[in-house]
Amino acid sequence: MIDFARVQKELQECSRDVEASGIKVAPKSDNLGRLTGTIPGPIGTPYEGGTFQIDITLPDGYPFEPPKMQFATKVCCPMNGSLKNVLQDNSVIIGLLCCQKIEFYGLYWRNGIKKDGSVGCSLMHPNISSQSGAICLDILKDQWSPALTLKTALLSVQALLSTPEPGDPQDAVVAQQYLRDYQTFVGTARYWTETFAKTSSLGVEEKVQKLVEMGFPEALARSALESVGGDENLALEKLCSG
Repeated sequence: MIDFARVQKELQECSRDVEASGIKVAPKSDNLGRLTGTIPGPIGTPYEGGTFQIDITLPDGYPFEPPKMQFATKVCCPMNGSLKNVLQDNSVIIGLLCCQKIEFYGLYWRNGIKKDGSVGCSLMHPNISSQSGAICLDILKDQWSPALTLKTALLSVQALLSTPEPGDPQDAVVAQQYLRDYQTFVGTARYWTETFAKTSSLGVEEKVQKLVEMGFPEALARSALESVGGDENLALEKLCSG
């Protein structure tokens, strides 16, 4: 059974240090077995300036069993068709109305398209699945110890963003690009961070206009923004999910 007293203590300790570390952990509901972690992108990496959310599920044996973590910061929009939407200029149109255009960056993007025609990418990293957000990290598997905490686990995930391990990849396609075409990897990783992991500083009208330019009707764009408190990225996900 989960040691909920231990979890409560960890949440309190993490909360006291949040300004210094930038690491946050909060329950999704009254159930402390389901949590959301937040980490800032490390300085000097393509993820700098981004804020990444991580879904955390605690197994019954926690803290003697490792927490299950996967990245939640992602875009996943249904496409009209599948690869037929890959255009001659090497771009793809996604969305219910073929409304959102995102540039490809070579092989990675083509492999980022799921069988159901959706794009499921958390962020660009060799040790993180571009399909599910799953994380390949030893302390989340056989190297876990009850002496570790949710905060130390999240700090390790953050460190993984700084020092990828392409020799032990979670995403083989991304690892190949990291090793063979590093500049393209950096450009793609930075693009995802800028697009989906940064809080926009735009005003409401600018956000509406940006969504309209993507092809969404103005009324729907305004409604989506209002429903998510003005968060442009959440509004985009809401519009794409229908």
